[in-house]
Amino acid sequence: MKKKIAYTNEPLGDVQVVADFLPSPSQLAYREDGVKVTLALSKRSVDFFKAEASKHQTQYQRMIRRLLDSYVEAHGEPTTSSKKSTRKATAL
Repeated sequence: MKKKIAYTNEPLGDVQVVADFLPSPSQLAYREDGVKVTLALSKRSVDFFKAEASKHQTQYQRMIRRLLDSYVEAHGEPTTSSKKSTRKATAL
């Protein structure tokens, strides 16, 4: 890109102002508190995420975390109160 750009004083045509849709820097720097958990996943699932993460140059744990976050976002956050199940056990 060593060649200089020659700007001219030509009309631009129909110009439309676009509303700012980008997040602010403070929103980009926001990081949710994390909680470390131990979770046993199937080898098939882990292999899938590792392969996909490799294709997209990211971490497979990050992909799994984002998947879970998306699920929570789509289905609402669980209540914080610990309610015991009221389902009755059926006799065999």
